[in-house]
Amino acid sequence: MSTDAGDSDRGDSDRDASDADAADPAASEHVINEWAGGIGWMGDPDEAMQRASHLLDTTEGVWLVDPVDFDGLDDLVAAYGEVAGVLLLLDRHTRDADVVARRHGVPVTVPDWMSGVAEKVDAELDRVHADLGDTEYGVHRLIDNALWQEAVLYGEDSGTLVVPEAVGTAAFFRAGDERLGVHPALRLKPPRKLGRLPPERVLVGHGAGVFEDAEAALNDALAGSRRRAPRLYAETVRDFLR
Repeated sequence: MSTDAGDSDRGDSDRDASDADAADPAASEHVINEWAGGIGWMGDPDEAMQRASHLLDTTEGVWLVDPVDFDGLDDLVAAYGEVAGVLLLLDRHTRDADVVARRHGVPVTVPDWMSGVAEKVDAELDRVHADLGDTEYGVHRLIDNALWQEAVLYGEDSGTLVVPEAVGTAAFFRAGDERLGVHPALRLKPPRKLGRLPPERVLVGHGAGVFEDAEAALNDALAGSRRRAPRLYAETVRDFLR
């Protein structure tokens, strides 16, 4: 299992002055990606699961995706403006969405076909169909079965692809020199529908995003998913036994 970071830089931001760095310096230490359309952060940068969340700076305001809370998050968000909503893309990724949504006075938004979320969040719930309001982002159904419900976001203008679980850059997702890897549980049947959404960048729910040659990294992850599965499983067992 690869132990290198998915991307060592903080993204492709063309901001003259970083909004993230303008926030509390302690909060900015949580930032893992920064680009012209938002940031990514980890609530606990030392966490093995590397749970990543995202702030999307849109024409409607700030959308927070699968947020993990931490002291200083509100200061970080305030540098970008008012929160328009909190979005969940995976049925089991409720994380701290309800706490963050209540604090900002907005509902928790989920895809209209996603079930089993309402009883997990203590906040007003809103549903979204195909478009995230009047933003560039479309909501696409990726996996929908009794065990797993996952949607992805795709920005038509920016080429930003947000995938909460099916692919990731955390070490337990990647085999060998993969920069982006398919989830271990999906390795033998990878979500090839992702290949229909050509990305300029891929933001993930576990690990830092991929900003360099993102489409090539995604295509490689999907094409090599099954072939490299035995290696990933062997590396996982080996790391567990260490």
